[in-house]
Amino acid sequence: MSSENPIKNIALGSDHAGFEMKEELRSWLEEQGYEVLDLGTHSAESVDYPTYGRAVAEAVTDGRAERGVLVCGTGIGISIAANRIAGARAALCRSGLEARLSREHNDANILALGARISGIEAAKDCVEEFINTDFGGDRHARRVALLDA
Repeated sequence: MSSENPIKNIALGSDHAGFEMKEELRSWLEEQGYEVLDLGTHSAESVDYPTYGRAVAEAVTDGRAERGVLVCGTGIGISIAANRIAGARAALCRSGLEARLSREHNDANILALGARISGIEAAKDCVEEFINTDFGGDRHARRVALLDA
């Protein structure tokens, strides 16, 4: 269930392990005309992933960005950090199918990726599906509402 891509702005964040992939995704998204809110990190120097997971989750939940993309070594830690913020629904995905279903079924608003697990082409496929897929609603809406209850 793909939309006509109403998404205009995307928040990006990573730790040091995800820095290179984040930079590649930032350039790729900007080339496609997206407004990118790059919340760091801005180098490959060691940093703490919770800082960046929180920053992107807050940008999405407070409306500065419509969706978020996070990258760390595995995607696990940074997704846990993002999911600590009320209203954030970060999904760790490794395939375009997972990313599409995270949107259709779970109304995920943040995509988490693992730079040490997935290559850049798989990451781009995930981002593309994540951005271009609408939430399915219906029975899924009831389930997503239970997450916030």
